[in-house]
Amino acid sequence: MSTRPRDNREAKRRIRQMEAKRELRRALGKRRRRDNVIAVSVGAAALIAAVVLQLTVFNSNPSESEFAAAQAGLSSPSASANPSASAAATGSNSAGIPKADTAAGKTFTGQLSLNGGTVGVELDGTTAPQAAAVFKSLTDASYYSGLKCPRLTTADNFSVLQCGAKGTDTTDDPNFHWGPLENTPANNTYPAGTIAVARTGNNAYGNGHQFFIVYKDTVIPPDSAGGYTVVGKVTSGMDVVTKIAQAGINPGSSATDGTPVAAVTIDSFSLK
Repeated sequence: MSTRPRDNREAKRRIRQMEAKRELRRALGKRRRRDNVIAVSVGAAALIAAVVLQLTVFNSNPSESEFAAAQAGLSSPSASANPSASAAATGSNSAGIPKADTAAGKTFTGQLSLNGGTVGVELDGTTAPQAAAVFKSLTDASYYSGLKCPRLTTADNFSVLQCGAKGTDTTDDPNFHWGPLENTPANNTYPAGTIAVARTGNNAYGNGHQFFIVYKDTVIPPDSAGGYTVVGKVTSGMDVVTKIAQAGINPGSSATDGTPVAAVTIDSFSLK
């Protein structure tokens, strides 16, 4: 079957974006190895690049499989190389996502245990019923027990701990996606204590299993899809998160964005 021009252009655009991100990571790696002390001007440039990367894809950097899928799209436009991603882009939830009305108007309270420390949480099913329904379903199934918090950012205006990944990076299951966006801040500010949903960039139906806890007031400008769903807040135990942040990071995509120095494991996450 002949290749459709529009699909070709979209696939090529995705490849260019992914190549740019991969090249940025390689360049940053070389720079860190070459320089023990980064000049202020270089550090500022790296920070700007990191913010751009964070806004493009908050949930994760493109994986090798995603890159291959984009390449496959050039030769097989009639069938998506990643059906779940295609479904998400058109505004539909993957199979098994609970209905929003199961949480609408309800407030869920519970505890998130991180490295033995307890964080009290509250999820708001009035302002974010779909998100609250998803996280209530996942916690009821004990999904988060033993999972990781692999991402920590430490910039003054971008301070979050991202949790809910199965491994040591923020890769999520592409077959689990949902939307729409709910309760996104009009001023793009996420106050300390906010619990919000991590998602793939530029995709209102790119929410997955992961969430982030804001430990200092954070500003995240929206991408083409909008902001990030605020599903709840921390009600106690914020010191558990700040202690993790104070231990520092192993720099990844930038000097202020990487993995926590002390690995963070979710012991349990319960809601009632």
